[in-house]
Amino acid sequence: MPILQAEGLTKEVDSGERRLTILSGLDLTVFPGESVAILGQSGAGKSTLLGLLAGLDAPTQGHLALFGQALRELDEDGRAALRAGRVGFVFQNFQLLPTLTALENVLLPIELTALSDPAVRARDWLARVGLGERLDHLPKQLSGGEQQRVALARAFVTGAELVFADEPTGNLDPATGARIIDLLFELNREAGTTLVLVTHDQALAQRCGRCLRLEGGRLVAMSREEVEA
Repeated sequence: MPILQAEGLTKEVDSGERRLTILSGLDLTVFPGESVAILGQSGAGKSTLLGLLAGLDAPTQGHLALFGQALRELDEDGRAALRAGRVGFVFQNFQLLPTLTALENVLLPIELTALSDPAVRARDWLARVGLGERLDHLPKQLSGGEQQRVALARAFVTGAELVFADEPTGNLDPATGARIIDLLFELNREAGTTLVLVTHDQALAQRCGRCLRLEGGRLVAMSREEVEA
């Protein structure tokens, strides 16, 4: 069974006096264990698509199922309950709560689950991303790369089955970004997680098993040669 399936996904928004179509009749099927990159220029609708796939926003039209559950049958609380412990997120701007320490930020998603020993689990994951000595530091006391490491620990700490990543290296310098990419795919491989990421970085996309291009509101399969060009 697909872990994620979208059929005829359309998203329209009001833009002044006219209706703007961002996504149009888009189809996507992702199976457990896959790593899928969605490439596209800035403004193509990549982040909009990711929000729809994760159930953070609702499409104008179309069918979307996550873990075999049709999202249109669930209200906002129901979608949140479906994601809890099963879906992780990594964002371009890290999305850490500024008043919480690294440890407290990683503890947040565990509190939505019934997992035992949350503090032990959070400390272990921070150690795995190389921040075992920075547990009590606030985000402002960490570099951009360190903040993204906290975000990676937060995404994987619950044993998530599916991780969404939105331009995970977009706010990092090339060297730091390369280290974050290595860490992301190392954690993903070890955990056997399904990974869906959106990016404009072809070097990052090349690390995925399948690459798609968002163009004209729809997804087009890319050959390995196109990705490497």
